[in-house]
Amino acid sequence: MDQLLSPDMDLNSADTDQRIHDLSGQKQSGLAWVKANVKEINAWVDRDGFALLRGLNIVSTNQFSTILETIFGEPLSQYIYRSSPRTALRNNIYTTTEYHADQVILQHNENAYSNCWPMRMGFFCVVPAKTGGDTPLADSREVYKRLPDDLKARFEERGIMYVRNYGDIDLPWQEVFQTSDRDEVEAYCWKNDIQCEWFDDGRLQTRQFRPAVMTHPQTGEKVWFNQAHLFHCSAVDNEMPDSIGSDYLPRNAYYGDGSEIAREDIDAINDVYRTLTFSYPWQRNDILLLDNMLFTHGRQAYTGTRKVLVGMAKAAR
Repeated sequence: MDQLLSPDMDLNSADTDQRIHDLSGQKQSGLAWVKANVKEINAWVDRDGFALLRGLNIVSTNQFSTILETIFGEPLSQYIYRSSPRTALRNNIYTTTEYHADQVILQHNENAYSNCWPMRMGFFCVVPAKTGGDTPLADSREVYKRLPDDLKARFEERGIMYVRNYGDIDLPWQEVFQTSDRDEVEAYCWKNDIQCEWFDDGRLQTRQFRPAVMTHPQTGEKVWFNQAHLFHCSAVDNEMPDSIGSDYLPRNAYYGDGSEIAREDIDAINDVYRTLTFSYPWQRNDILLLDNMLFTHGRQAYTGTRKVLVGMAKAAR
């Protein structure tokens, strides 16, 4: 076993944890070891919601891709309907979100704003940051349990409407949908229950209605599964609403009936995430496997060079 921070501990302290699997004594290549132990690896993720494989011998992005496909039992998914900038490498391996090093990425379940999301994710640390740069986690089941009952009732009853404006701020629609063909965008939106509207200035607006709470298909447990706190206008630069108007923000979140979500509710959600978040320092060649419905992930600010890759699979609706 190696070391992991518990939710109740400071992010600079550590404790042993059975979810960290020290494989540094293995003489096999990383891929050979994974092929020989794939059932056990998946059992770890099923049992704990995530597993950190530490000390494997991995030499390339291609090998990481093959390792994930071996574990997940299928080809990796293409990343479309994007919400953050990242670079596609090969075999559907991507860089993690390419925000500036001084920015913190809040906790989130990948693609929880969409009607299609990956059940499994795999992260690979190629180069750990000089300081910071951890990928914090939080248990979505515990988030649901700890939120105030009245807040949960509002979100469960009304759901969430995600509104995105694709213009000069944030990602252009061509990058989000991975095409420059408007017909292809409209076809994707129709297929995925996304309302879309083009404006005379070339701007695109989309709206998608999603539940705030989901039931995990294997465990039967309720999970807080949405990105309201990331899309909400309070997460945007305070000067932006005055400069461009709230109707033109690059993204916003409302209740499903169109009413505004109170800032106090977003603050309460973020407070629960802060309480439950735990982390660990990346080490070179670490692989973090994640059940995307059971655990959120984020990113600490960092200094130095940091390179962490990600692959996703097992699409769910």
